[in-house]
Amino acid sequence: MDNFRSMALPNTSLLLFVLHMCALAWQAWALVDLRMEDSVEVYMDESAEIPCLYAFTEKPMMVMVQWFVREREGHRVRISYSDLTMQKVDENTSYSNRISVRSNSDGETLTIQDVKLSDEREFFCQVSGLAAGNGEGRTLLKVFDPPEPPVIDGVLSGVSVSGDSPAKIASCETREGFPKPNITWYRDHIPIHPISGLVNVVTLVTKESSGLYTVQSELHYKVTKEDKDAHFSCEVSYFVPGAVRTSESKGINITSDVELDSSQGLLVLKEVSRADSGVYECHSLDVDAVNHDEVLDTLQLTVHYLDPAVVVPKDSEVMLKGESLTATCNALSSLETSTVWFKDGIEVGRGHIMQLQDATFDTSGQYDCEVTVPSLPGLLTSGSVHIIVQGAPQMKDAEREIELMEKVGGWVNLSCEVGGYPRPAITWSITGSQSQSWREVVKRETEDQVHSVVMLKVTTDTVAVCNSTNDFGIETKTYSIRSIPFSQTPTARKTSADNSGVIIVVIIVSILLLAILGSVFYFLYKKGKLPCGRSGKQEITKEKTNKEDIVVEMKAKKTEESVLLKGVNGEKKPPNDQVTICA
Repeated sequence: MDNFRSMALPNTSLLLFVLHMCALAWQAWALVDLRMEDSVEVYMDESAEIPCLYAFTEKPMMVMVQWFVREREGHRVRISYSDLTMQKVDENTSYSNRISVRSNSDGETLTIQDVKLSDEREFFCQVSGLAAGNGEGRTLLKVFDPPEPPVIDGVLSGVSVSGDSPAKIASCETREGFPKPNITWYRDHIPIHPISGLVNVVTLVTKESSGLYTVQSELHYKVTKEDKDAHFSCEVSYFVPGAVRTSESKGINITSDVELDSSQGLLVLKEVSRADSGVYECHSLDVDAVNHDEVLDTLQLTVHYLDPAVVVPKDSEVMLKGESLTATCNALSSLETSTVWFKDGIEVGRGHIMQLQDATFDTSGQYDCEVTVPSLPGLLTSGSVHIIVQGAPQMKDAEREIELMEKVGGWVNLSCEVGGYPRPAITWSITGSQSQSWREVVKRETEDQVHSVVMLKVTTDTVAVCNSTNDFGIETKTYSIRSIPFSQTPTARKTSADNSGVIIVVIIVSILLLAILGSVFYFLYKKGKLPCGRSGKQEITKEKTNKEDIVVEMKAKKTEESVLLKGVNGEKKPPNDQVTICA
């Protein structure tokens, strides 16, 4: 017995050690809070985003994130890896060229481009913070592709009311949808359910090589006289991301030897509607003929139509800033349709599906879809949806702090324009100038915009703050206004400086002119040319003159000076011929 106990002790210690290690491992695993959505739904050929959010109770020294996908065979394959130093997409996988990983403060987001039906599988996010903890989550990606509108065909050979068992009266087909769509039959908009001996529905489901489903349904129905004016239709229901949609076929009136009023072999249909579509037979009324109910001619009449557009979401839809939205616009028609989306009269998309990605406040507004039938230009219908984007207030201009200068006693206009939903409320907080020296002069509001302008009289250095708030946050804009006394206005200082400069220039020019003038007088004085100082008209005399002499007389206002030039022959005049100006 003692030997047995001694042998059991090591095993017990080993068990305790294993349990202890498991507890430590579980503790480490539980130190990270990792969250992933159970499923993400997306339309085929679009992009899918799978977020992986995590938080550690202790700040990790390093974080490693790996993404895996479950293959059809059941095993997992890694498709991406990232840590503090690198982020890479694994090569040689079916996702090597179609995925990207975006990191943010609270986790990572895996984006898959050009989603295919084969992408409907599980994706795993594995996070390791080493000693700070580990975690793993998974998300199932669901892919959807709406089927084509249903096409209904009535039996062309006519249906008898005298049959004892249900007869085929119509068939309905919808093509290329995923997941598998369903077909429901209606009589005058009331669902038809199988009833033994009266109603039977035969359904054929085909899975195409593309993975899409085509569904065909036949309605076998026991016709009675009460069905003379009844209309039969089929409706296809199918799944889309986050909802179930339906699409209804046109209604048909079954052919049962129903007699119509005609005159001389002419049948006139008034106010034609889609209900008049069907097979018309012309019968002989010759009672003497061997077969007096002989069918002389058959006509297939098809009335083309375009139903009112149905927009989903209906009327209006509220989004959070940064979210994405898929809107659809469909209108039942007997012919192929074309859909165009508009916002504020500008085309923003084509096709019955419109994608709004990463919504901003500019995304808000009314989107109109217009459905037409290219082969019949006269057929047109339209619908609309109003998109509202919720979010914290956001200033229209980029500047949040503005500095101004204004002289004391002057007025300034301060503007604050904010967007957001719910519509922000604006309040002004002004410190410095007197409270009675400002007032709001403009206040304009729309569903998601508000614009406020205040007029402020500057009496001292002032700080004016525009506070805008709503349920999602707050945004501010600050004006710092420096008051300038009249004696120190920039304009006055500039004018004084300019005048001082002009005076200095004038003084310098005057000194230079005086210096030049003094130099001239000094030169004349040295040469003996300076007048003797007697005022009045000076008399010029000479003893004789020759005809060949040329005399040029220069006169000033107060004195006259005459200069006697040389003769034309170049000879000098004798001293008696010289002219002397004396005092």
